[in-house]
Order: sequence, then structure tokens, then C-alpha cells
Amino acid sequence: MKISFSAEDERFRDEVAGWLADNLRGEFESLRFRGGPGDEHSFPEERKTWERRLAEGGWTGVGWPGAVGGRGLSINQQVIFHEEYARAGGPGRMGHIGEGLAGPTLIAFGSEAQKARFLPGILAGTEYWCQGYSEPGAGSDLANVKTRAERVDGRWRINGQKVWTSLAHESDWCFVIARTEPGSVGHRGLSFLLVPMDQPGIQVRPIEQITGTCEFNEVFFDDAVTDADNIVGAPGDGWKIAMALLGFERGVSTLGQQMQFQNELDQVIAIARDNGQAQDPVMRQRIADAWIGLRIMRYNSLRMLSGPQDGSLSKAAMIYKLYWASWHRDLGKLAMDVLGPEAEILEGAPYDLTRLQSLYLFTRSDTIYGGTNEIQRNIIAERALEMPREPRLG
Repeated sequence: MKISFSAEDERFRDEVAGWLADNLRGEFESLRFRGGPGDEHSFPEERKTWERRLAEGGWTGVGWPGAVGGRGLSINQQVIFHEEYARAGGPGRMGHIGEGLAGPTLIAFGSEAQKARFLPGILAGTEYWCQGYSEPGAGSDLANVKTRAERVDGRWRINGQKVWTSLAHESDWCFVIARTEPGSVGHRGLSFLLVPMDQPGIQVRPIEQITGTCEFNEVFFDDAVTDADNIVGAPGDGWKIAMALLGFERGVSTLGQQMQFQNELDQVIAIARDNGQAQDPVMRQRIADAWIGLRIMRYNSLRMLSGPQDGSLSKAAMIYKLYWASWHRDLGKLAMDVLGPEAEILEGAPYDLTRLQSLYLFTRSDTIYGGTNEIQRNIIAERALEMPREPRLG
């Protein structure tokens, strides 16, 4: 992946920036810089309307192949789109799980009928998805999934519980990892099912976080059903497909995530200059370290994107989650130290947090969700460095 962009790429950058400037105003002005991590509860209906505006402009599925309705943009142009989107303050995407995870997985592993059924709704911004992976006893340890599904009368009947399910209360569909082979353990016997959320057998319960918001949920499946052909791949292929999906998660959108981080760092720097903290040499060094860390993150992402875009994880990709989660957690600490005493003052009752206060509290979870730091270190050791596996008890 080249660090520089061609003249054609830069013209494309102007096109993206111009479209965003023309459209992120009026009814959408209030959405700028809203709806990202820790703020996903904000303006859900307005952000769904924004998804449809993006679709009308041809800005959904920008990296999907043209054969399935996408734009088929080059990696360079995808990078530009995600960076410019975040730079302009584009709101957190209500459709990011569908477009970034479910869609690429269906393109890679789904049947033609599944692609025809599900991809258009994702591209149009009319159907939304959530992810049914983690469980109370199987957070980072996905191989310990207990949710089960059995084939009954031409449908899959599902029973179990998922947790930390982002935006489940706003979603139309959930891709669920369930155990379809009775008595199976570990990676074997898992299947990847597409399950409609609007049915009596599914109950969504919000989990209130320390930020006072509830974008995470518990989801209970009590004889929930989905059609027999809503299985991706064959029964037992769930682990392979689930791992590929996690590879897609470390795709081009990571550059947009980093631009959001840049927006947060810029806010911290502006406050440090305003309140005098930037004159403190220790604080100035911490800010410089944060800036350097973000540059390193970018270069590693570009290196990561130089590999195959098929969901497989290169060694460079295996360090990404650990790196960004630790960096972002430290940015939350830096933000509070720059604010000083103001970090402990609320602007309103009963729990009206400022953006940076919310950032700090939410980043406490960064090193837990999506695979804890401890699990990420094991992955790096075992899969990237090919060290002996950690001893398993029992």
C-alpha cells in the first residue's frame, strides 16, 4: 500500500469532501461528529435517514464489487472516502455492521439467493444488522459458545443468550453463531445463521453502561426461528466464517476510525492550548506521544491493507486491535488530565457528561470488547509468532 496518492485519487478526495460539505448541513447539521463509539445512542432515526442519503449519493458499499451493487473503488479511494468522511464529521454509521461485516461475509461465503435477498437492503440503508457472537460465558472465547440451534420443520430453532450486542434494539437482522451439532465442543459444530430480530422468540434488554447510555444489549433467544436456508455455508462452517468476518472488521474502515481518533486528539490539544496545559513539558510530551502513536497506527493499517482482502488476517493485522485499544484508552486518560479539575464536574443533572468525559469512561471498555487485550496477546503469540499454545486446564 503506497503512502502517497495519485492526482486522480486527489480529485476523488475533492469529490468526496465536496459531497459531504453539501449534504452534512440543514437537517443533518446536528449529526456532525455524533454517533461514534460511546455516543451510538444519539439520533438513531436521524442517522438512519442519513444512511439513505448516503445510499442515494452512491456512498454505501464503496468497496463492494460492482457485480453486487457496490462502487468497486480501489483501496486508495476507499481509504480516502473513510478519512474524508471522518474529517467532515460524518456521523457514526448505523449501517456499519451490515456494510462492514455482514455484507463482505455474504459476498465471500453466501449463496446467490442470500446475496440477492440481503445485500440490497444493506446498500439502500433500509435494513440494519447486529452481531450475535459474545455470550455470558463466551466473550473473547468464542469457541465456548453455548447458544444452540436445531433443524425443525424446515427452520432453525434457536435457544440461548448473546451479550454486548451493539444496536440490537435498532436492528432488523442478527448474524448468530450457534451450536448446531449436539455434543460438539470448541470450534466444531458451530454454524453461522441469519436471524430476523422482529419475532416473539427474541427479547432485547439494554445494558446501562457507566456513561449512562445503553447502546449495548443482552439478547435472549427462546425458540426463535429462521428459515433453513438462512445458514451461511454448511452446518459446521461457523468457526471458519466467523473468523473471516473478524478479518473484514480490520478492513479499510479502520482508517476512518483513526480519523475519528484524530478529531478527539485535536479537541484535547485545543483545550490544552486554551487552559495552559500545553505549556507543561510533561503534558506536551504526552500529547506528542499520542500524535506519534496515531501516525504509527495509520502506517500499520496501510501495511495491513496491502495484504489480501478476503478476511484472512496477516501478521500485521493481528496487532491492530491491541494497539488501537490501548492507545485510545490512554487518550481518555490524557483528556482527563488536560481538563484538570473540570474533568470531575458535570454540566447538568443527573448525568449530563461532556464529550471528553464520555470518551474517558467509554474507553475503559476498549481493551475488553472485540477481544480483550489478554486474548489479543495470546493471538499474537500463537498465530503470528508461532509460539507454543497457552496451557489449557482441564
